[in-house]
Amino acid sequence: MSTEKLQLYKCEVCGNTVQVILNGAGELVCCGQPMILQIPQRDKSETGEKHAPKLDFRENKKFVQVISHPMQSGHYIQFIEVYTKDKNELHLKYFKPDDIPEFDITYTKDDIEAIENCNIHGLWGENKND
Repeated sequence: MSTEKLQLYKCEVCGNTVQVILNGAGELVCCGQPMILQIPQRDKSETGEKHAPKLDFRENKKFVQVISHPMQSGHYIQFIEVYTKDKNELHLKYFKPDDIPEFDITYTKDDIEAIENCNIHGLWGENKND
């Protein structure tokens, strides 16, 4: 088994989530068992549309946001992450309930990917060809 830069792994016992900084060999373990690779979900269902991060251009700025997702104590976006497709640059913002799940990414390159993590529904990516 090997890990790749920027992959996210989660422990199914305690919920710890880790991100790989550098490619490596071996297995990530927590609470005595292998951690599970988190793969962003991408679909055009109602659930997918509420979770897919979207780019928004306004007033000469570029934002990434999750538009219609609840931000309540029991159900919210925990973080949004934007990275270049070559995975050499990463921008991350954490959120808490009642925050607006968006951040200014005007300073990023154009060739980017975005993912977000919902505390209930897990990891989601952009729906391509929107």
